[in-house]
Amino acid sequence: MNEMSKCPVMHGSHTTPNSGTKNQDWWPNQLNLDILRQHDSKSNPLGADFDYRKAVKSLDVNAVKADLKKLMTDSQDWWPADYGHYGPFFVRMTWHAAGTYRTGDGRGGGGTGAQRFAPLNSWPDNGNLDKARRLLWPIKQKYGNKLSWADLLIMAGNVAITSMGGPNHGTALGREDIWHPEKDIYWGAEDEWLGDKRYGSTRQDLENPLAAVQMGLIYVNPEGPNGNPDPLLSAQDIRETFARMAMNDEETFALTAGGHTFGKAHGNGPADAVGAEPEGAPIEAQGFGWASSHASGKGVDTITSGIEGPWTTNPIQWDMGYLELLYNNEWELTKSPAGAHIWHPVNLDEKYMAPEVDGSGKKVMPMMTTADMAMKMDPAYRAIGERFLKDPEAFGEAFAKAWFKLLHRDLGPKSNYAAGDFPAEDYIWQDPIPAGKTLSDAEVSKIKDQIASSGLSVQEMVETAWASASTYRDSDKRGGANGARIRLAPQKGWAVNNPAQLAKVLNVYAGIADATGASMADIIVLGGAAGIEKASKASVPVTTGRGDATQDHTDLESFSVLEPRADGFRNYLEKEFAVSPEEMMLDKAQLLGLTPTEMTVLVGGMRSLGISATGDGVWGDGNSLDNSWFKTLLDMSVAWKSTGFNSYQAEDRATGKPVRKASRIDLVFGSNSELRAIAEVYAQDDNHDKFVSDFIAAWNKVMNADRFDLM
Repeated sequence: MNEMSKCPVMHGSHTTPNSGTKNQDWWPNQLNLDILRQHDSKSNPLGADFDYRKAVKSLDVNAVKADLKKLMTDSQDWWPADYGHYGPFFVRMTWHAAGTYRTGDGRGGGGTGAQRFAPLNSWPDNGNLDKARRLLWPIKQKYGNKLSWADLLIMAGNVAITSMGGPNHGTALGREDIWHPEKDIYWGAEDEWLGDKRYGSTRQDLENPLAAVQMGLIYVNPEGPNGNPDPLLSAQDIRETFARMAMNDEETFALTAGGHTFGKAHGNGPADAVGAEPEGAPIEAQGFGWASSHASGKGVDTITSGIEGPWTTNPIQWDMGYLELLYNNEWELTKSPAGAHIWHPVNLDEKYMAPEVDGSGKKVMPMMTTADMAMKMDPAYRAIGERFLKDPEAFGEAFAKAWFKLLHRDLGPKSNYAAGDFPAEDYIWQDPIPAGKTLSDAEVSKIKDQIASSGLSVQEMVETAWASASTYRDSDKRGGANGARIRLAPQKGWAVNNPAQLAKVLNVYAGIADATGASMADIIVLGGAAGIEKASKASVPVTTGRGDATQDHTDLESFSVLEPRADGFRNYLEKEFAVSPEEMMLDKAQLLGLTPTEMTVLVGGMRSLGISATGDGVWGDGNSLDNSWFKTLLDMSVAWKSTGFNSYQAEDRATGKPVRKASRIDLVFGSNSELRAIAEVYAQDDNHDKFVSDFIAAWNKVMNADRFDLM
């Protein structure tokens, strides 16, 4: 099969200017800390003092919705609206903004406005969405700082749906914009668009944390796996991919059928007539990409996916047309003008033909993609579709719920919803947590004393607090100490949490909770603070008010993806991975929102407090929080030797006797020049107090990472 037939979307050439040889070119295996420098405040033109969550609360949401509704039918000559309505265009834009979310690491999604930047702004699957964002610019310009691009990209699709009569559950606002590409997101190892070197032995063996089937696609190849128009094989891809995006079969079907109730695909011309994507376009294009030389290059002549035709008879109206056409007709495989695989109904009555996009009155044949045919051919999907066909109200409600989940999955719990028009209903995927009691200073002090005198060790107190809070992922605002889900399945059984030790600690804490009325979530965090205070003689402030989640409000499957397979802070490694332990530590540190300095001080402090799953790297008594770990790390009286994977031994240079052991995580702070520079600061004789102060600050940053109610 040639490359064009594999490719469901057109793509242009790339410009690769000579920017000189970089350090990473000379030393490609050197640990790259750039992942911890994403979203530097220096990149933000609004300044560090700007509070978007506060600003958006003053936004006139109804006025924005009115302006968006007006825009839907304000067709522009430079990019005319199909059927005189931009609704389907904006639904696709919003879907593609949110649809990059994946459960593996919580990254992707519409929470940051990342569609404005590479690679997403130039992904093959996002063809011509640059025009959608330009159409929105006057509204963004009007509402300014009160409305982020991230929120606007989501809100536009919702207004589009309601303007076409579709069901919708509204929009929660509060997404803060980023100001440069998210280089920390791994989209795959392929070096070409539409590559799929991401599978093991089967199509279900998709590389973690990826979800999309090919580089540059949001979900699956609409023509079928690698362009193979087999609906049942397509169904396998769809099920695997949508599951990795937190959707079950019913949600997947509802999204597909509901989304394809609107609009059309564009491929009415040769794919090679389309120019470079926005990032590869010439400077005079001013950020516009995919310029087409085919006829007018727009409207009826548009080439985007290469697939051509509407899905329904009424492409700008919410109805049951998609399901009725799909199930009430036989279909035959054919080709679009761009050469893409599509399916046409056999002997379709002319009254079910669709209008041409230009309002000429011409009738055109509706079509389905191979991915659509999977909704008919796969038995499980078909059963859902036939049920929805008999119950339009259930179909509409299922679509509205799945769509709301799609758009808000990466926004975290409802406490992170700053404004908007959203339902009062709680969904289990929002990880609901009841409000907790805020403790007085006297109560905090009393509980700390009770924990400190309970017989628990410093290591047990500190490790339990870390295990609870460090599940947090800033990528999708999930996990964290609030809710105390460490005492519930599945977290209480995770190997990394040392279940036997955890059960012992939680049993002690439960007695204190019963006696004081404090939440277990607060007591776990107070326990960590008590341990640090005992080890450092310094005060550790604690913000209380956390609540305790219930098992009924904890989705086992959903929380299972948060289980750490590696945690360098605890020197834990489940097994040997293709990725080095230190790279996995950087990934976790980035998900926790840590800087290189915060990561360094936390690892050094945790080791000094005796936290190490293997015992390696604990070079003191484990009961003193001081800077001795860094002094020992930089000690030149020993030489290190490898004794196996992730295992190293220090030998006294004079006698050759073994002195101490370490992991790669421990030693990287001495071997990597950037991390060593930070470690040297903390090893200085005059920086002991700075180390303790910085450790407590970084510790509390992790403990409070999920406290959106404090923002």
